[in-house]
Amino acid sequence: MGKYNLTALRVRQTAVLSKASGKPGDLPRWVDVVRDVPPAEILVRKQPQQHQLFRQRVISDPKTSKPQVVFEAQEKRTKPKKASRMFLPVEIKYEEDQLRKEFFRDHPWELARPRILLESTGKDFENYNWRRMQQPGKRLDGESVVQRQLWLLNNVPDMTKSVAYDIARREFYRLRLQEDIERRVAAEEAEATGANFGPTQLEIGMELESRVYENWKQWAKTEAQIVDQASSPEDASESESLPV
Repeated sequence: MGKYNLTALRVRQTAVLSKASGKPGDLPRWVDVVRDVPPAEILVRKQPQQHQLFRQRVISDPKTSKPQVVFEAQEKRTKPKKASRMFLPVEIKYEEDQLRKEFFRDHPWELARPRILLESTGKDFENYNWRRMQQPGKRLDGESVVQRQLWLLNNVPDMTKSVAYDIARREFYRLRLQEDIERRVAAEEAEATGANFGPTQLEIGMELESRVYENWKQWAKTEAQIVDQASSPEDASESESLPV
């Protein structure tokens, strides 16, 4: 077969011939298994099948004006693959992946907020109903916007992605503003009853900046004195050498 090495495919044949030639010992236990389930003999590797991404939409029937659920297949985008990536497994893609990418591209600072990734059972999503943005037991974050937008696309008739994105963002901004107001009111109530939270982050930053500025000013004064002392003897010698 040229460059192909078929030794692994003929391992059972080699074991049987060795036993038939009088080699001591018993046949391995896997001989019968390899006979019943032989290894594949296809030498040409096939590319993995590319699957289409289906999405659920609700469209109003123009005749009866009743909403009906349809499943649309997105068009395949054939990209030329590198030879080294030709036989890699197919990527698992979902519709919300693109929605998540668009949201965090518009709101990059949402990625800086702490998130809780630990789930008690791994099926916490079964307790969520995305008819509304805020869910009991789940902190408001960017994933809430993605799931709310996806629910609107899958359940509201004739809903477009841009309109669903605007609705989900509007609800998200309103709830986030409500959280900020509640946090500010709670801090003011605590301070009214004698709580002391210490300096704010802004005050700490201004103090550090002032400290660095004072250190730099002291260093600049010292450097100026060294330069003056270094240049003063030269000036004195030049003044003595000049004729009167």
